Amino acid sequence: MKRVLTTVALLAFAALGASAADIVDTAVSAGSFKTLVTAVKAAGLVDTLKGAGPFTVFAPTDEAFAKLPAGTLESLLKNPEALKKVLTYHVVAGRVMAADVVKLESAQTVEGESLKVTVEQGAVMIDNAKVLKTDIVCDNGVIHVIDSVILPKTF
Repeated sequence: MKRVLTTVALLAFAALGASAADIVDTAVSAGSFKTLVTAVKAAGLVDTLKGAGPFTVFAPTDEAFAKLPAGTLESLLKNPEALKKVLTYHVVAGRVMAADVVKLESAQTVEGESLKVTVEQGAVMIDNAKVLKTDIVCDNGVIHVIDSVILPKTF
């Protein structure tokens, strides 16, 4: 019995010590956010998104970045301040799960402006981006995948 209790205690301790990956590591391992990760690095936001958070990130896929007008991404990558403004517009402070997102009409971003949240024909829209996948839980927040890059109104 003592051996069983010791084993259970060790397993419980190991489970407590294990954690999910942070937002950046999760995005890297997903493989569909290469452009986003490149942009996060160029904007100097890696340490922030690896920080304690929690954060909710509306993460555009590589295909979403490819839909930007020609030259837009390249221009942003050369202008870290503008890039930071765009990227922080995709981030909301706190862990906002999908069940909570659908109850919102808007969400205040880290950038300072608010995102518009709507449900259209069963699809959740964040500004003009459709949410493709929800609730990718990370140790410092949550990622919701979107199909378009969203831009602040003052951009």
